[in-house]
Amino acid sequence: MAADSEPESEVFELTDFTTASEWERFISRVEEILNDWKLIGNSLGKPLEKGIFTSGTWEEKSDEIFFADFKFSVTHHYLVQESTDKEGKDEVLEDVLPQSMQDLLCMNNDFPPRAHCLVRWYGLREFVVLAPAANSDAVLSESKCNLLLSSVSIALGNTGCQVPLFAQIHHKWRRMYVGECQGPGVRTDFEMVHLRKVPNQYTHLSGLLDIFKSKIGCPLTPLPAVSIAIRLTYVLQDWQQYFWPQQPPDIDALVGGEVGGLEFGKLPFGACEDPISELHLATTWPHLTEGIIVDNDVYSDLDPLQAPHWSVRVRKADNPQCLLGDFVTEFFKVCRRKESTDEILGRSTFEEEGREIADITHALSKLTEPAPVPIHKLSVSNMVHTAKKKIKKHRGVEESPLNNDVLNTILLFLFPDAASEKPLDGTSSMDNNPLSESEEYNLYNQFKSAPSDSLTYKLALCLCMINFYHGGLKGVAHLWQEFVLEMRFRWENDFLIPGIVQQTKWKEIQPNVNSRFPRLASGAPDLRCCLLHQKLQMLNCCIERKKARDEKRKTSISDNVTNTYPGDAGRPGDQLGPDNLKDMDKEKGEVGKSWDSWSDSEEEFFECLSDTEEFKGNGQESGKKGGLKEMANLKPEGRLNQHGKLTLLHNGEPLYIPVTQEPAPMTEDLLEEQSEVLAKLGTSAEGAHLRARMQSACLLSDMESFKAANPGCCLEDFVRWYSPRDYIEEEVIDEKGNTVLKGELSARMKIPSNMWVEAWETAKPVPARRQRRLFDDTREAEKAAALIIDLSLCLLQVLHYLAMQKPADLARHLLPCVIHAAVLKVKEEESLENNSSVKKIIKQIISHSSKVLHFPNPEDKKLEEIIHQITNVEALIARARSLKAKFGTEKCEQEEEKEDLERFVSCLLVQPEVLVVGAGRGHAGRIIHKLFVNAQRAAAMAPPEEELKRMGSAEERRQNSVSDFPPPAGRELILRTTVPRPAPYSRALPQRMYSVLTKEDFRLAGAFSSDTSFF
Repeated sequence: MAADSEPESEVFELTDFTTASEWERFISRVEEILNDWKLIGNSLGKPLEKGIFTSGTWEEKSDEIFFADFKFSVTHHYLVQESTDKEGKDEVLEDVLPQSMQDLLCMNNDFPPRAHCLVRWYGLREFVVLAPAANSDAVLSESKCNLLLSSVSIALGNTGCQVPLFAQIHHKWRRMYVGECQGPGVRTDFEMVHLRKVPNQYTHLSGLLDIFKSKIGCPLTPLPAVSIAIRLTYVLQDWQQYFWPQQPPDIDALVGGEVGGLEFGKLPFGACEDPISELHLATTWPHLTEGIIVDNDVYSDLDPLQAPHWSVRVRKADNPQCLLGDFVTEFFKVCRRKESTDEILGRSTFEEEGREIADITHALSKLTEPAPVPIHKLSVSNMVHTAKKKIKKHRGVEESPLNNDVLNTILLFLFPDAASEKPLDGTSSMDNNPLSESEEYNLYNQFKSAPSDSLTYKLALCLCMINFYHGGLKGVAHLWQEFVLEMRFRWENDFLIPGIVQQTKWKEIQPNVNSRFPRLASGAPDLRCCLLHQKLQMLNCCIERKKARDEKRKTSISDNVTNTYPGDAGRPGDQLGPDNLKDMDKEKGEVGKSWDSWSDSEEEFFECLSDTEEFKGNGQESGKKGGLKEMANLKPEGRLNQHGKLTLLHNGEPLYIPVTQEPAPMTEDLLEEQSEVLAKLGTSAEGAHLRARMQSACLLSDMESFKAANPGCCLEDFVRWYSPRDYIEEEVIDEKGNTVLKGELSARMKIPSNMWVEAWETAKPVPARRQRRLFDDTREAEKAAALIIDLSLCLLQVLHYLAMQKPADLARHLLPCVIHAAVLKVKEEESLENNSSVKKIIKQIISHSSKVLHFPNPEDKKLEEIIHQITNVEALIARARSLKAKFGTEKCEQEEEKEDLERFVSCLLVQPEVLVVGAGRGHAGRIIHKLFVNAQRAAAMAPPEEELKRMGSAEERRQNSVSDFPPPAGRELILRTTVPRPAPYSRALPQRMYSVLTKEDFRLAGAFSSDTSFF
């Protein structure tokens, strides 16, 4: 019994063969992806149109799978086509070949110029590729290749997918694929051979036909005819007789200062090298049959001039050096400089004046603080003249980055009025012309730069050229120093800045101002421009106001004399009565005060009459009867003119429009600062009230002017003039039965303690000329000049004023102007070429730039994209000119031939390959043939064609002649036929082999179909 129980006690190890292996899971995952992509069954598409592989849209979708720990990517490539009838797709097509097998015999798309390599080799419209996911991974061993191919075959058989499935093997740079396509009873095997060195017997057609026939192994005799397509490609690299037409700028002339003033207003354009490096001519014989043509190792009938089809493509030079692109790029590099002054030029040589520099730095830093700034402590004049003194002390004239000739030329270009004995009393002559409303001129609005005829725009161009030709930052710093000195000179001597176009109508800035309100401001900064241009406009406005005020003090005032503000074109002045002579006498003694003395006080007020104190209490009682009587006894002052037939409501006197102060013009940084201050007040009731009072300074000034011009007036009278919509009139019947007009304030005006009521009660009858100035031109000029000096300190490397300041600020301010100028230059050059594709790209650049440059601090990456786009357009135009020069479009005598040639050149720029009409016998074909002939003779040092014709004997001409074309750089052949495989009674199926032979590469790609039912 013990013996019998021993076998039962043994334990046997069992292997579960139902568990899926890694290989099985891999195949299952491939099948799952094919099902998810709905690649099951046969769906026939429309016949392929000619050229659809290049002009059509290709799409792809990918997924990732693993074989154990090895990752593969599965990608489905397909040509987007209109879907066929749904009923046709649902039918089961048993005897129809898969779509890919039918495409093997299609001849409409042989040798596509731009397509996936498998499309070019096999002519497929749809396929799936299984490849290692990482570029460094590769399937190298033969066993792994066979395992991968077996996986493909099993997955196709299990799913019934009729789309070809390829597996990429070996290293990726070899582009080696094996694959399979299965259909009902048929199968196509895709095989490939890739060699570095080709055997001699396979360099011609006869040897390749032998390979093809032996691979087919057809048992039929005679063999069916083989269809042949051949393409030979010839490369032209030597342009002997066609020099690059671009003339580089004369560097010696620029450096030597011999350049004219206009040259500083022009940006260079064009490529410094030929942007076309090669021309590829493809000669094609699309439909040949075996026996018609001979091509072996001894003789060949393949003459390029006899080829029925010619097509050309050009190879562009990689990143050609372009002048305009280099200019803008170098200027942009200044914006990206991160080093301080000491890091660029070493330790400061002015260390003994460190305390003074620290004081200046402290003063400049206060400009950005919200607290009131004692501007008088910062003397712009002292800073500039100190800098000039240091230049003379520490550096000789010969050491200046810019020599005097170049500097004077630039300054005359920037300030043309300086050429006269006395600077012009206003803007330059170009500013007196009506502004251009063209699209090119108004680009500054989109780019937030400056008008193309403005001083800011010209300054940007000059700095850009100085940066490129004259020592970079040092030259820029020198020019900027001189620019600041010129601004200072014009401010102190009341000379307006030329080339700063001002706003001419206040309504353009404040469209809500009522038309009855006589504001005709000039000189307001244009917020559509860059900040530096706004600051120069503000400085011009300050000069204008200061000049008007100084002239007013010097003029003797008589009774009933109206004095206008000269700075405000057409603005009415104050009407001064006899009582004002006392105040003008006070002002006469102050006429000779210097600018510095006028800027000594932080706040500046107009002189007021001594007896205005007696009206201190009247403002609170202005709405009462007693107050009105007292105000009615005052003498009117500051009247402009009578307002139509309107009269005051209480005393019936005519209503007069007062002379009012101009609202303070503001630049965008001041507006932003004001917005920040108002935002800090919060949302509380007290904060909202304080915010309203701060914003009502202009309203209060106008109320005081109105009270002075209309003694005895009330708030209703002011509203009737200032805001007529807030005074509502309606017809009523009085006690006598007459229809009369009765008015009252609007609902918002009746709100207790509203801003208008409070301002009216506070306002005193003070004419505009004796009010505190809303716009203090002295302070604003100091602020504008301080910004300019601050920028100059950033760039004046040689002065070493602020060691920690960086030289990028000025370049940042002017970069929109430089981009604006570059776009205008590109548009100007494009107009000479009239190329539609270039016009489209320029529109895209303008659209992109307008979006980027409107942001205060655009990202460097986006700015680089804009510059790169401009450089690409410049290269594209240069390529067009290069091709026109090579093909001699301007030499065509017949207009029709010239148009055809220009159209051909334009297509070469945008299309991957262009068909030559008439092949070698057409006009373009003859030019191409001549290009190759000249290059061949130059390479062989043969005599020119004219000398060859003059040679006597035919033998002599034959000995000195050379071939018109070089040996083909590439030979491509496609062999097709339909034969039964593997047995004579098998189904006749398509067979195809593609061959390409280049100098360092030989490839055979075969698609061989066989019958799996009858074999």
